[in-house]
Amino acid sequence: MADEKAPRPAVEETIIIGSGPAGWTAGLYTARANLNPLLITGNDYGGQVSITYEVENYPGFPEALSGPELVEKMKEQAEKFGLAVEYDHVSEIVTDQHPFVVRTVNGKEYKAKSLILCTGARPRFLQVPGEQQFTGKGVSYCATCDGFFFRGKELVVVGGGDSAVEEGLFLTKFATKVRIIHRRDELRASKIVRDRAFAHPKMEFVWNSVVTSVNGNGSVSSVSTKNIVTGETAEIKTDGVFVYIGHLPNNDLYHGKLHLDEDGHLITDKKMRTNVPGIFAAGEIQDKVFKQVATSVGQGCSAAMQTEKFLAELESEGYHGGVDPREFPSYAPFVATVKTTATKTTATVTTPERVLVPA
Repeated sequence: MADEKAPRPAVEETIIIGSGPAGWTAGLYTARANLNPLLITGNDYGGQVSITYEVENYPGFPEALSGPELVEKMKEQAEKFGLAVEYDHVSEIVTDQHPFVVRTVNGKEYKAKSLILCTGARPRFLQVPGEQQFTGKGVSYCATCDGFFFRGKELVVVGGGDSAVEEGLFLTKFATKVRIIHRRDELRASKIVRDRAFAHPKMEFVWNSVVTSVNGNGSVSSVSTKNIVTGETAEIKTDGVFVYIGHLPNNDLYHGKLHLDEDGHLITDKKMRTNVPGIFAAGEIQDKVFKQVATSVGQGCSAAMQTEKFLAELESEGYHGGVDPREFPSYAPFVATVKTTATKTTATVTTPERVLVPA
């Protein structure tokens, strides 16, 4: 008979929400700091890397491994040092009292002195026949992750913003031809990016068109398109489809509770702190720029280290709970100013320094 899980404390030192690279790294570092952390996986186990066919750009693994394999190695390492894992999905967090409250769809309720939010983001899908079937078999949402596997191939990029065009340019390092399919008659990308794309001999453009299906037998062989102005349909042969029509932060838990930018990402300072003391964030829920496994791992490490220092501060101040976390005596909350232009949203964060006791 398998051993039963050890009972959890009445109040957790820290709860990590999310099971992507940022979450597992936060779990590893907080476990090694003897914080007895609890990680709640969420429904998207492993995050976006779990749908990546092969990962070749994560340091330390010269032989490629699949995204799911990398996730399992991260999980195994974190559990080795004492991370507890619950396969559950968080339905609500309460942030205006301390300890914080975390409720799940399985009817469990936890209290925690600190939270590390690693709920990530998900790509906006085309939602056409064949897309799901060929994900990892020719359909990708990350050129940096998968471009290498398409050497000497013809590729399609769907989208017209900066990400789509920049990733299309990146793919020209490997592909013989990159066609950008865009539903408008001009790109939304910035002028400098547009100019580079128009000047590149490997790039072509399919205007006023949408993809209606991804086709193939075992792997992608073509996409079907429709011109939204003329109604004309066509079939474009391709070996791979890279989709860049936006990302959606997994932020349902945070509306009205934590500061979000206009794209829906959590706003943090350089120390991964949200506007509520004791709540930190890492990975693509707050990173709208890099979106790589390696950067998510670094952010998860930073969030964990700051969590450890935060908890050490509470202990040194003799904190016993029962006050609004925004009123912690040594915390100087940062001020975030969100600016939006026609092409992007940026958040400028000003963070007063605070003295932290050694961990």
